[in-house]
Amino acid sequence: MKLKLKRPLAFFDLETTGTNIGVDRIVEISVIKLHPDGSEEVKTWRVHPGIPIPLESSLVHGIYDEHIKDEPEFKALGQAIAEFIGDSDLAGYNSNKFDIPMLMEEFLRAGVSFTLDDRHFVDVQNIFHQMEQRTLKAAYQFYCDKKIENAHSAEADTRATMEVLLAQIERYENMEWEDKKGNITVPVVGDVEALHKFTNLSKPVDFAGRMVYNEQGEETINFGKHKGKRVEDVLNAEPSYYSWMMQGDFPLYTKRKLEEIYTRWNAKKNAERQAKNAAQQQKPAEQAHAPRPEVPKADYPKKEFHKPDHTKTQYPPKPFKKKEEPAQPVNDDMLAQLALKFKKG
Repeated sequence: MKLKLKRPLAFFDLETTGTNIGVDRIVEISVIKLHPDGSEEVKTWRVHPGIPIPLESSLVHGIYDEHIKDEPEFKALGQAIAEFIGDSDLAGYNSNKFDIPMLMEEFLRAGVSFTLDDRHFVDVQNIFHQMEQRTLKAAYQFYCDKKIENAHSAEADTRATMEVLLAQIERYENMEWEDKKGNITVPVVGDVEALHKFTNLSKPVDFAGRMVYNEQGEETINFGKHKGKRVEDVLNAEPSYYSWMMQGDFPLYTKRKLEEIYTRWNAKKNAERQAKNAAQQQKPAEQAHAPRPEVPKADYPKKEFHKPDHTKTQYPPKPFKKKEEPAQPVNDDMLAQLALKFKKG
């Protein structure tokens, strides 16, 4: 086997009630755990979804309500599934966009502790789509020259996926591939970490693809009016966007990753606010205790001394008023003088 493993690689496939990660449920899960020594373990669980299985979904995978009516719900199986997967890397067909986020949604809903941190993820579909552009059925026929028996049963699809990956490694050994930027590499090799890098095309933050990493490794919004913007920039411009997403119909794992970003952003804002307040408080204190600059004596302004002049009036003199005499009574002389003054001719 040319696939070199440093730890187990868990191939898995889900059959579900539908494709809405936030609403639909798992009805069957199969895991093939491939160990570094080449040995494998296989486990398959039927799951009661807690909701009716739509007829269109049953027609695809062949599982109807009567087939799972006595099966346990995921919350009763989740811990056993998590323990079986253990610290394995994960592989599947279209697993990065569907199976991994759907499985994480069930784990979170059931309260089962399971982390995706420090794992590698190999999406066999992405290898196939970049190299040949086919479906799983065609891929199995193309790479393995076989037809899938019991197609759309979880274990049959899982085994087909595993065999396709092994055939891909064999087929594309030493084959060069050119990306959109013109870079030429040999991407399909027997190394899980290299396959992880090659198959994680959009670098999703939450696997549902609502947030992705940009070329600088920063989280960005990948839908709606803020598509392409950094999440932190959106939180700065529109803080209510966080509440809208947390209360909206988004997968729980998307909300968990958004909460991690929000917590980091909020801590940064609080640190900046505290630093600003400390700087404002320190500035008046420094001004109060700062020594006043000494002015050289030669620079002091000289006061001119003037001897008081007592001869000068300090205040402007009051205006002179003529003393008024009491009015005299009218007599004959006064009448005669008036007559002469106003005499005509």
